[in-house]
Amino acid sequence: MSEALFRFYAELNDFLPPHRRMVAFGRQFLVSGSVKDMIESLGVPHTEVDLILANGVSVDFNYQVQHQDRISVYPVFEALDITPLLRVRSRPLREIRFVLDVHLGRLAAYLRMLGFDTAYCNNIVDEEVARISVEESRVLLTRDIGLLKRSVITHGYYVRETIPRKQLREVVERFDLSRQVNPFSRCLECNSPLETAGKEQVQDIVPSGVADRHQDFARCPSCRRVFWKGSHFHRMKAILESIGIP
Repeated sequence: MSEALFRFYAELNDFLPPHRRMVAFGRQFLVSGSVKDMIESLGVPHTEVDLILANGVSVDFNYQVQHQDRISVYPVFEALDITPLLRVRSRPLREIRFVLDVHLGRLAAYLRMLGFDTAYCNNIVDEEVARISVEESRVLLTRDIGLLKRSVITHGYYVRETIPRKQLREVVERFDLSRQVNPFSRCLECNSPLETAGKEQVQDIVPSGVADRHQDFARCPSCRRVFWKGSHFHRMKAILESIGIP
């Protein structure tokens, strides 16, 4: 029986049972397999991994694990430049766009509220979510570990929090989004960028009296919804301030 020693770092330990967290542990095997398969057999989705060292040398997912190998597995680096080393993903996504599964609808609305291109549909199936992630180069956000383990997925993240506002803070911090925020620039319903609209363009669309009380309006060119700085706007602004975005 062969055995390799594995050690996972930082938030990758979230996927491990308590006795394997923050320590090196053995993984036995009869036949050598890829390091990707072994990592996922231990519970960690490959989309969470950005750097693998085998005996101190950077390797990719295809590396065949050997007896007595020491495997160190690191999460995605956002603040640290490791480009001189071999990344296991093809390349980082410079333009951050998201696709969310059916269980993260409120988070999808919050991300759109911040101005991020976020694909979401409340009746979409996992196969379609995966296809959109790959074909449109979107980061897949989910709480389904099995979905992240699909081999076609290259950029994904397992959302740890269960409360939507905390999920928003988590994603903003995880992807260092605070400097890219453009609040209230995207339709919360259909994700399209909003266009500025004059009072005369919306006065026959908005409820009676709204055009008299407000000066600034935005309209979605796709679903034709009109937005203005009413009570809903101020509630959303309070949400942003609660996670440190003015």
